[in-house]
Amino acid sequence: MVFSSVSFLVFFLPALLVSYYLVPRRFREARNAVLLAFSLAFYACGGVRYLALLILSIAINYLCGLLASDAHRAGVRRAAVVLACVLGLGLLGWFKYAGFFARIVNDLGVAIPIPHIALPIGISFFTFQGLSYVIDVARGDAACQRNPLRVALYVALFPQLVAGPIVRYTTVEREIGARDESLDEFTAGLVRFLFGLAKKMLLANAMGELTDSVYGMPQLSASTAWIGAIAYTFQIYFDFSAYSDMAIGLGRMFGFHFLENFNYPYVSASVTEFWRRWHISLSSWFRDYLYIPLGGSRCGRVRQLRNLAVVWLLTGLWHGASWNFIAWGAWFCVLLIGEKFLYGAALERSPAVLRHVYTMLAVVISWVFFRAPTMSAALAFLRAMCGGGAGWYSADSVYYLREYLPELLICPVACLPVRDALRGMLERRSGRAAEAVLILAPKLLALALLGLSYMKLVSGSFNPFIYFQF
Repeated sequence: MVFSSVSFLVFFLPALLVSYYLVPRRFREARNAVLLAFSLAFYACGGVRYLALLILSIAINYLCGLLASDAHRAGVRRAAVVLACVLGLGLLGWFKYAGFFARIVNDLGVAIPIPHIALPIGISFFTFQGLSYVIDVARGDAACQRNPLRVALYVALFPQLVAGPIVRYTTVEREIGARDESLDEFTAGLVRFLFGLAKKMLLANAMGELTDSVYGMPQLSASTAWIGAIAYTFQIYFDFSAYSDMAIGLGRMFGFHFLENFNYPYVSASVTEFWRRWHISLSSWFRDYLYIPLGGSRCGRVRQLRNLAVVWLLTGLWHGASWNFIAWGAWFCVLLIGEKFLYGAALERSPAVLRHVYTMLAVVISWVFFRAPTMSAALAFLRAMCGGGAGWYSADSVYYLREYLPELLICPVACLPVRDALRGMLERRSGRAAEAVLILAPKLLALALLGLSYMKLVSGSFNPFIYFQF
């Protein structure tokens, strides 16, 4: 089940809202139980046979969290963290990477069976989220939660369960026990959800159709390949940021405040800045739980280079078990090392337009590795972008530009902080008119976008979420 589906919008969410808010606010644990039951049902809709895996992951992190608490000596706490990592990452490794590494072994000349294992939805997200809880308890950054149902709710809470953002336990620790639901908070969450739904239905899906069409062509001209690469650049941003918007909005409707996961990454003037703005919960997870423990930048240059290489190798692998994801991670690793040690100072002195062009060119190229099904397909697509395919121009380019012109014009604008600029302008104005626009305009626009989104939903069948595969 996805947020942008009739089954979720018409059946699941209304049933949850009615069940949740019929329970009096003073019965907090009963409301938590309703949320947990619906969250487990939500996950079961995407693969009931893997519900036991989610429950096993919850049990591992709950028990390891107990052992990692300050009630035990340091050796026990360290052992609990190791155990949580071995078991959690072991499950992730088996389901996500067993087939990939078995194929590598076979390519090296050693014949072993290649397992064909379906990937459980959201395993990368809930594995990392559970590990962060155990590690934070062991570090003393979070209190050990002795109520297993609260740990289960933290890991399985449906808005962020299958595609993030990766929520730290410290972010929602208080709200699991005592939330402050209100009509204003609910309305703000609903508006955020509807804006995310519109991003998904009106922009991401259109760019996804264009991307799939271009990537499915046997021969590509440079102009068509660039249109496809740019379309995917828009698709992955609006698809993933839309999911994060909907997750944050849904959380707020039930009294939870998740941290932002995107901060207009396509306005960045360097790759370093891009990764401060893109998928913030993942990049901060790798920073806090891998890069800094390895020594971060507080060590010699050789170790710092090693740390960066390890982080970006694992970041690539986290996204998928294939060589093109490893190449994607390596691409960003090289660029970040270059900015840190080689040309970063010169880049900062360059004109802003040049820095932005460099950054977006690097990002567009990176998404080719991300979107292509194989490494050879990615290299072939890049060759086509450089004119090595079916020439520099084809009539397909004109067709695609005409067919998707409205979306291709709206997408660049929607990547900019226009909403923030308008809000700031209205906040600086005094008077009832500006105040009324500030309050009413987002709500009215959200309702209009809901109508457009629903029309798209009932009239089309293209509705994937990219990050469900991770």
